[in-house]
Amino acid sequence: MPAKSKAQQKAAGAALAAKRGDMKKSDLKGASRSMEKSMSEAELKDMASTKHKGKPEHSAKSR
Repeated sequence: MPAKSKAQQKAAGAALAAKRGDMKKSDLKGASRSMEKSMSEAELKDMASTKHKGKPEHSAKSR
């Protein structure tokens, strides 16, 4: 699943780094913490590697 915004892509990258052991899991906050727990390494890699050209900085909240 590709990232919908640059912020989501950054959170996925941080979660992926923690899952791989490159950073401490305790350093994660917010969305990246829940992504690390709920998504597989392959899903995080897919989301983090999304091209960010044309993506908004933050996606609008759905109602």
